[in-house]
Amino acid sequence: MPRRPRLETYRRKRDFRKTPEPRGKARPRAQAPRFAVQEHDATAHHYDLRLEAEGVLKSWAVPKGPSLDPDVKRLAMPTEDHPMDYASFEGVIPEDNYGAGPVIVWDHGTFVNLSEIDGRMIPFAEAVRRGHAKFWLQGEKLAGGFALIKTAIAGRRPSWLLMKMRDAAAEPDRDLVRERPESVLSGRTIEDVLAGRPVRRRRRTASHAHGPRARTRKAA
Repeated sequence: MPRRPRLETYRRKRDFRKTPEPRGKARPRAQAPRFAVQEHDATAHHYDLRLEAEGVLKSWAVPKGPSLDPDVKRLAMPTEDHPMDYASFEGVIPEDNYGAGPVIVWDHGTFVNLSEIDGRMIPFAEAVRRGHAKFWLQGEKLAGGFALIKTAIAGRRPSWLLMKMRDAAAEPDRDLVRERPESVLSGRTIEDVLAGRPVRRRRRTASHAHGPRARTRKAA
């Protein structure tokens, strides 16, 4: 059976004559893999975690957003692959379109694959297919190790759990989603984008945790 194009589901759900979202295309990685977290106030408010693999953005909807507390497990529902261009998409998806509502880029940056089996590093895409991926984020807000683990409950739609790993970047008492609601691209909040307010001077914060970049490069 021929393999379906990676962005077929993404494109089928959207009318690009009406939505400002990028049509995009799958493309190979030219440098460190990218990640983005987008706040999206659609039918249900949530945060979309997107991680680059095989030329597209693997995506999960995280209702409560990421947590810096290693004891907190966040539900993460898988969604369709998105094009790489989507990592910088910010705006309002019009009414009567799939996912209608405002979107901001809450965080972005690069990541290092930490996924392994029996001490052997495996590619990130393979880790996702196996249902257990580990990665080190290097963003403007998020930093350090995280894990995505697929859960299996009979009779229910497959879901995942997003968890912060125990490292120097863990901050159990900090609620970063509430503390830093602004876009890392425009400085605007989700409410600003919906109201059409202009770009603000954005607050830039360098990632404060550094991961094992070299040893994971080949398996990314």
